[in-house]
Order: sequence, then structure tokens, then C-alpha cells
Amino acid sequence: MRSEVARLRCGKTIPLLGMGTYCPQKDRETTISAVHQAIKIGYRHFDTAKIYGSEEALGTALGQAISYGTVQRDDLFVTSKLWSSDHHDPISALIQTLKTMGLEYLDNYLVHWPIKLKPGVNEPIPKEDEFEKDLGIEETWQGMERCLEMGLCKSIGVSNFSSKKIFDLLDFASVSPSVNQVEMHPLWRQRKLRKVCEENNIHVSGYSPLGGPGNCWGSTAVIEHPIMKSIALKHNATPAQVALRWGMSKGASVIVKSFNGARMRENKRALEIKLDDQDLSLIDHLEEWKIMRGEFLVNQTTSPYKSIQQLWDNEI
Repeated sequence: MRSEVARLRCGKTIPLLGMGTYCPQKDRETTISAVHQAIKIGYRHFDTAKIYGSEEALGTALGQAISYGTVQRDDLFVTSKLWSSDHHDPISALIQTLKTMGLEYLDNYLVHWPIKLKPGVNEPIPKEDEFEKDLGIEETWQGMERCLEMGLCKSIGVSNFSSKKIFDLLDFASVSPSVNQVEMHPLWRQRKLRKVCEENNIHVSGYSPLGGPGNCWGSTAVIEHPIMKSIALKHNATPAQVALRWGMSKGASVIVKSFNGARMRENKRALEIKLDDQDLSLIDHLEEWKIMRGEFLVNQTTSPYKSIQQLWDNEI
């Protein structure tokens, strides 16, 4: 099966189809097995994060595949993310991630959320007294730039940053972000943000490209939408394949999570679909709805964000 890539500002290429490894159960053996299956099927782009609890399992599987000769390290694109309680010291956080994963470097290291939590907070949903009032993004980004200088990663970027937050970052960054990973699917198309990122040579990577079905916060609205089903029928495809192909047709990479071998193969066949102008127009007219809203980062007392609108700078 063919692969498609985009070229990042740092010169590296990123495969447009990526495998997500967020697993609420943090099931190590299942994750290792799924990654081995994914490599055999042809996946080369893998996404994790400290807070996912899957770094060790992903690193183990990749290390095994490299030692077996199934794949070479240079063929892989591996992303992890700086958790919000490590913003005070990205270098130490990345060194720990590399140790956990058994890797010498990451291809891509992202600031997971534009929020700073107190050191030692390792739960995805922080308590009220665990927020730092000062965002400190400038100091955090300096640490990310240092990670790049030290060769701990090949590119740096952000996740869940609005257009305004991208502009704010560009105002002080010595090294501009290569990637902004955000929710993106046919019901949340990110038109404004994609334009801002394109104009500033920032690659958009879409998480939850199917709307996150199977996650406690996710929805089946994307893959069950009648328009998505009708486009799928026209192309003898599935709604999931249409959603993935739509994201890639916009130049974005898509991070899709499935540990089921048949579903992984089905998702990879999205690369073979060609959507026409009518399909794209139909999708462009769908009503929009953001699924991952980030309410857990908003409160009236300790968070710098007092509302959802503040978190996303009215881009919601």
C-alpha cells in the first residue's frame, strides 16, 4: 500500500496516516501487540504522550521491531508530548520520555496543552489547586528549543493551540513550531486555524479524525452522519475511510487509534480513496461541532482560563 507524507519546516517528512496509542486501560501487552500489527500493515507514524501511559509499551514494541529487522529507526516518525506539570523543565521531561521509550531521540515533541500545572501532577484531569496561574509559555518554549538544540528531538511543536496562541508564540519564538496537533474531522474542520498554520509553515496534525468513537469523551457523530455514509457508499468505502481521506486531502496528518488489525487495515485503505469536489463541498457544508472541548482546564478560581471561549480564544 502506498504511503503519503508531508514535509515539515525542519526538513523531516511526516507520514499522513499515524497510529494513536492513547489507551485508557493502559494495557501494556495489548498496546505492544497492536503496534507490531500496525508496523506489519505499513504504519510508520506513531503518536503517544506522557499522560497517555503508553510511552513504555510503544517504545518496547518499536525497539523489538527494530531489533528484529522489521523496520529501521529512520523509517519511523515518533511523537510524544510534554505534559502540563513538566512545563518548568521540558529538557528533563523529554530525557525521561526517551528513557521510558528506549529511544535516542523523538521525531516530534509537542507541548500537549497551553496550560501549566504544578510539578508532579500526573492525572489528565487536574484538581482546582493544581493549576499554575502563570501560563509561562515563553519559558516553556525556550526549554523546547533547547531540547531541539541538544538533539533530543528532530522537531518541536504544540497541541491544542488556537490561531491566537500560535500568533502569540511566533512573536517570541526563536524556532517556530513545526506542528500544531488539534482536533480535526469533518464535523470540526479548523478552516481558520489551518489557514493560519499554512501561512506560517506549520503542519496541522489532526487527532480524533473520526470524532473519537470508543473514548469516554468521544462521539460516533462523524462516522454515523448520513452525508458521510452517502459519500462512503459512492466510493465503495466506509465513513471512517472517507473521514481520514478528507483530513489528508487538506494536507493534514491524521492520528487514528485502533488496536484491531482489521480496522487498522481498513483505515490504511483510506490512502486509496480519491474524494471529488462534490464530496469535499458536501463535507464543507456540514454543521460543525467540537467534541474535545477541554472543560477540565477551565475554572473560575485557579485556572488562567475562566471559560471555554478563553481557552480556545473564541474559536469554538
